[in-house]
Amino acid sequence: MKISASFLGSKNIGETIRKLSATDVDYIHLDIMDGKYVKAKTLSFNEFKMIHNYTSKRLDVHLMVKNPLKMLDDYASLNVAFLTVHMDTNSDLEKIFSRSLEYGIKVGLALNPEDEVEKVYPYLDRISLVLVMSVHPGLPGQEFIKEVLPKIKKLRSEITKRGLKTLISVDGGVTLDNVKDLKDVDIIVSGSTIIKSDNYQETITKLRG
Repeated sequence: MKISASFLGSKNIGETIRKLSATDVDYIHLDIMDGKYVKAKTLSFNEFKMIHNYTSKRLDVHLMVKNPLKMLDDYASLNVAFLTVHMDTNSDLEKIFSRSLEYGIKVGLALNPEDEVEKVYPYLDRISLVLVMSVHPGLPGQEFIKEVLPKIKKLRSEITKRGLKTLISVDGGVTLDNVKDLKDVDIIVSGSTIIKSDNYQETITKLRG
């Protein structure tokens, strides 16, 4: 199981990323919010570019924005492993798929807690990752929504049945107590659990199980 660490909610982003970079965490998770798709708004692209001064880790970019296609070119210039968009946005998913392919970036689709898992089935053979939101997008520190667990199992079953390599990632409210319920998951996105701990590496190791 891989870990993608989010710094959303950090009061000192530079220091948090520096400390994360000293661990064996697999990815740094970037939550990008435009104040339109969700109420919250995060740093500008120019500010996010400064992350390169603090880490060489691959980036796991989560675009919680109304028009992700407009931002794709900018974020593709960073050290991006995955770029995930929400399906209910204004952008043409086909254009996002083709543009990401041009950049050699693996594209993901996000499912909100209220979304039926079947919504993503038509795209499973064309994407690299499904991000299952286990909280409502936009705010850090929310509690894990247990109702997504059956959806994760259903999604894993569908991926296995088709013989696909599509990864499942879960984002939101993951703790050392509930991570045991996520055995069907490939990547865990964790923010508060890691960055509010006294020892980042120890917490990351425990999350891996």
